[in-house]
Amino acid sequence: IVQVFFMRSMAALLIAFSFTSSASADPPHLRPLKRDFERSVLPFLDAYCLSCHGKSKQEAKLDLSPFTSIATVQADLGHWELVLMRLKAGEMPPEDAPKRPSRQHREAIVKWIQDLRTFEGTKNADDPGPVLPRRLNTTEYDYTIRDLTGVDIRPTREFPIDPANVAGFANSGESLTMSPALFNKYLAAARHVTDHLVLMPTGFVFAPHPVITYSDRDKFAIRRVVDFYLAQKTDYAEFLLAAWQFKHCEALEYPELTLAAVAGSRGVSRKYLLSLWEILHDGKNHQGPIAKLRELWEALPAPANKSAALPMAECRAIRDWIIVDRKKRQFSFPRVMIPQLNPTTQPGVLWKNRLIAEHRRKGTLTDEEKQDEDLKRAIERFCDVFPDRFMLTERGRMHLPFEEQNKGRLLGAGFHLQVGYYRDDAPLYDMLLTDAEKAQLDEMWRELYFVTDVLVRQFQDYIYFERAEGREVITEAEFDFARGEDRSIVSRESMDKFAELYVAAVRKRDLDEQAVAEIVQYFVDLSKRIRAYEQARVEAEPVHLRALLKFAAKAWRRPLAAEDSRQLLKFYRELREQGELGHEEAIRDVVVSILASPFFCYRVDFSEAADGQLTSFALASRLSYFLWSSMPDEELMSLAQAEDLQRPDVLVWQVRRMLKDNRSRALAIEFAGNWLDFRQFQNHVGVDRTKFPQFTDDLRESMFQEPVYFVSDLIRRDGSIRELVEASHTFVDKNLAEHYQIPYSADAADESGWLRVDNAWDYGRGGLLPMAIFLTKSSPGLRTSPVKRGYWVVKQVLGERIPVPPAEVPELPRDEADLGDFTLREMMEKHREIESCAACHAKFDFAGLIFEGYGPIGERRLQDLGGKPVDDSTVFPDGTAGKGLAGLQAYLLKHGQEQFDENLCRKLLAYGLGRSLLLSDELTINRMKQTIVDNEGRFSSLVEVIVTRSQFLNKRPREPVDKTHH
Repeated sequence: IVQVFFMRSMAALLIAFSFTSSASADPPHLRPLKRDFERSVLPFLDAYCLSCHGKSKQEAKLDLSPFTSIATVQADLGHWELVLMRLKAGEMPPEDAPKRPSRQHREAIVKWIQDLRTFEGTKNADDPGPVLPRRLNTTEYDYTIRDLTGVDIRPTREFPIDPANVAGFANSGESLTMSPALFNKYLAAARHVTDHLVLMPTGFVFAPHPVITYSDRDKFAIRRVVDFYLAQKTDYAEFLLAAWQFKHCEALEYPELTLAAVAGSRGVSRKYLLSLWEILHDGKNHQGPIAKLRELWEALPAPANKSAALPMAECRAIRDWIIVDRKKRQFSFPRVMIPQLNPTTQPGVLWKNRLIAEHRRKGTLTDEEKQDEDLKRAIERFCDVFPDRFMLTERGRMHLPFEEQNKGRLLGAGFHLQVGYYRDDAPLYDMLLTDAEKAQLDEMWRELYFVTDVLVRQFQDYIYFERAEGREVITEAEFDFARGEDRSIVSRESMDKFAELYVAAVRKRDLDEQAVAEIVQYFVDLSKRIRAYEQARVEAEPVHLRALLKFAAKAWRRPLAAEDSRQLLKFYRELREQGELGHEEAIRDVVVSILASPFFCYRVDFSEAADGQLTSFALASRLSYFLWSSMPDEELMSLAQAEDLQRPDVLVWQVRRMLKDNRSRALAIEFAGNWLDFRQFQNHVGVDRTKFPQFTDDLRESMFQEPVYFVSDLIRRDGSIRELVEASHTFVDKNLAEHYQIPYSADAADESGWLRVDNAWDYGRGGLLPMAIFLTKSSPGLRTSPVKRGYWVVKQVLGERIPVPPAEVPELPRDEADLGDFTLREMMEKHREIESCAACHAKFDFAGLIFEGYGPIGERRLQDLGGKPVDDSTVFPDGTAGKGLAGLQAYLLKHGQEQFDENLCRKLLAYGLGRSLLLSDELTINRMKQTIVDNEGRFSSLVEVIVTRSQFLNKRPREPVDKTHH
């Protein structure tokens, strides 16, 4: 605080000094302003202002007596902006003042102040201003982590709320300081992020949950494979519908339709659709189940025209028949493959798994069917085209009865009390997947074994299990070297020794040669896979280091300098050699250092040019944090690398691209949310839920999302800013539709359940003003508050500056039901009889009374909570009468449009520049207001003005250092 005070004091002193020292050489444009100050402004102050704002008396703590020269006014334009506002509004001198100036006299003073401000603003037009280095605020940190890692981790949930600057936004160095305690939170957040880090053969990724434990790593790797499986369409009914559409393409008026095109339109495998089509139409093997299938197929109805309904139910019936008939021909195997050993010994379970997998496309035949070669081939083909399963995602303990075997762990091998996975997806792999999909699935299975360390764990569990429940096979002293808790048991030497001893021991139990062969092969295969896994881990280490440097460049939002890379790798080696950390632990610690670095945690806009022009990478970051509250994407970084981002046409094109991107939703939340004061509504607890039980957490969340959806939609489709107030549409989900009594159709909603309502005026909605979030937030909890609602409209939406109320203002009853014989409107009329309250209330009560037709949580109503009819009429400041939402929108369209436009421009510019506005920004504000007129208020046009101005493209050049004083 002392430092800031010192800097501001020095700045004021320097300004005053500059004016004093240059008084003898006034610029030409200043001379008439100086003359008019002495001839008109000083007499005006003396005649109308100093009696209340002078040395002896300072109403509202404003003393105008020190302003005796134009230089003193130039040194304190902030107070004169307040004077300007009061004079323009006709509020000063007040109506009860002994003397009041004529309208022409007051307008002349207003013009003088405006001219002086224009002069001052022009002197330093487009000054980039003091954009201080500052930390990422908590929201930016979360968004950046999301885009850096690909996972929405949100590690700042427990962070304090960021303080806002005077413009109301938490994105400037004025407010975003870093204390030691807060840095510790950022450090903890970095560690939390690295808890999600997963080393892969080709680099590293981040899981949606922490993956420190083996169970969490298993969950991550398994879920990826299972999600891939579940994303594949294997429903026979879908393929039958696609084949039906192709068969009847002419009747459906698609004569040029191909089988591949139909497959693409229905999202099914082209390869498998061809196999199905062939078995339905090639006429071969017309016996048994194939003949029956074709009979059912030919019985499907033909379409009468292109609008005919799809035979969905009929195709599902054929599918069900296929499944039932195919199940009759499913192979079964012994519950226990090696009865002399424990029922769930790994070699026996894996043997059974392999047999089941090998018979997926095979079927059993009766003795009679085996005698008929044609029928036999037909059944074999039917079973081949329709496997008993395309893939198995879940498997229980394999020694249980067959019908219970497929219930248990995802991708599990079916061991008892032992970890292990088994891949069983050959029909899907061979019959449905493309080459690219096969490669993707193969890679995911390789990654599963790499991430989970499961091969080593499987053998360790095997040793544990054989010792505990192995029917005393390895009880002899010669097996004492084999301990499951000892990782060295998986070395080649140990496994070979154990295998030799174990096979010799089980031979004594009269196992048949096939069982012995399976056991021998088990050890050979598992040892071979463990060796390959160990080699993969060694080969991956340099890959991980390269990925680490790539990650650092992405996190720091610029290419790494050679020294950066050297230091990061040096730190890694120190952790390995001096800290004695393993490879993975060292990687994690280096990632923590990257995320805790100022290069990540801070926004520093670097400039290498003498004139302060930002580097291309700094510009990319400034742009992305403006529009997305997050880091630049790959396209922005590529343009920065090529030095193309500095070109105005490229910059404008990127603005349009970025605003259409879903990440611009952050602009709706962070800019609009803070401008309109709803950003923290998700934590709102001001509603009495005993009186309003319908105000649930879900409804509160829906209320919060409504303006987000509305503004996001406007931004993405580049609508007019005027829609914010004048629109006749809104967005609702099921909760909000019920609250608003708006019909809702899930079929018409988007994938998130939100629906655009275009005739919202019919339900008392449309645009921002009647949204429940604002009406609820501006209510005390048990009644409405026309005062707070009107204040919100005038202050937040229109940008009026209204002084805080005096401390002695009497409170209205807390509960609307306790107003007795009075309505809230009548109580407010009594309130306005208090002289100290009347002037301010005249500024906003008119807007709040309009919303009396909405209850404390924004519900429409005809009676207040005391049972009295509501009155939503009002008298506007121009003396005209209005009623309801339509009346307010009409008034604002006529009288408030310019004020709304200017407020939005000022707020958007302050947010985009990340600082409070300066007088030198006025030219940009004027340009933005003009572009609203020229471009029908398109949102993108305002953003384009901002990002192409000097303030956005540059930073203040550093003052040259006088080395003689060092």
